Amino acid sequence: MKILCIGQSAYDITLPCSEYPKENRKYKIKEVINSSGGSANNAAYLLGLWKSDVTLISPVGSDNYGMEIINEQKNIGVNTDYMEVLNMPTTKSYIINNLANGSRTIITNRNPLMHLQGNIDNIPDDFDYILTDGNDYEFTKKVIMKNHHAKVIIDAGRMNEETTKLCKLSDYIVCSNDFAKGYTNIDFSYDNQEEIEKCYDILDNDFKGCIVITLEDNGSFTKIDDQYYLVPSIKVETVDTTGAGDIYHGAFTYFISHNYSLLETMKLSNIAGALSVSKIGSKNSIPKFDEVLNTNGL
Repeated sequence: MKILCIGQSAYDITLPCSEYPKENRKYKIKEVINSSGGSANNAAYLLGLWKSDVTLISPVGSDNYGMEIINEQKNIGVNTDYMEVLNMPTTKSYIINNLANGSRTIITNRNPLMHLQGNIDNIPDDFDYILTDGNDYEFTKKVIMKNHHAKVIIDAGRMNEETTKLCKLSDYIVCSNDFAKGYTNIDFSYDNQEEIEKCYDILDNDFKGCIVITLEDNGSFTKIDDQYYLVPSIKVETVDTTGAGDIYHGAFTYFISHNYSLLETMKLSNIAGALSVSKIGSKNSIPKFDEVLNTNGL
């Protein structure tokens, strides 16, 4: 199966802090963790590590950060032939990792012109699956139209007009709870399944694809043959949640493209995302394929 990941890349600079910084104070940290990141980039990296035939199309800058992003992907077998190198600095994300509770705060420096801009004439038309992170609507739409037979999976993280439009073109809408709440105006709580069901039904009515709502460490939610399913996650000690959602979407794409059932795909993607939060950084925390299959926590 040929898989395309299309969307954003960034260079992550992670600062692990013993507590969340307070204003007007000085802090010392033991290390700084650098690696490439970004939603499409992280998902492609997982698929490359798991030996998929995967291509990444993403814009990067013409600086050392951009070259490092491309080289990291090449080194694990990801096809980077269609990456766009733009004459501007690569997007950088400065991540404050609060070691006290595992949360992360991300401050991103991104040029507003950092978008896919090229001609799609040279982009292949034989991809079997396309994973989009909802960015670069016009370019992504053209690629989807060119690969009209491909199954499209969208990582619908933020609720905005372009992501919503791409949801309408997708076969699998794997959306965050933030997207689901923002689109439906239902501010559900994780322990109120009736509210989650109402939210799901609105999404299911408006989009043609299969709906999956991710619920952070509570798992993920869907409906199959008139039956609602809350697929729980596993319990782990949280160190850093950076990239967990990207890893979930990369794993979801892998398992769906390898003919796993939807429920099995959700279960294993939950495990992949959960295992990732036990380590600092996004690339560093991607679990091995066998580790995901052999983890029993449900």
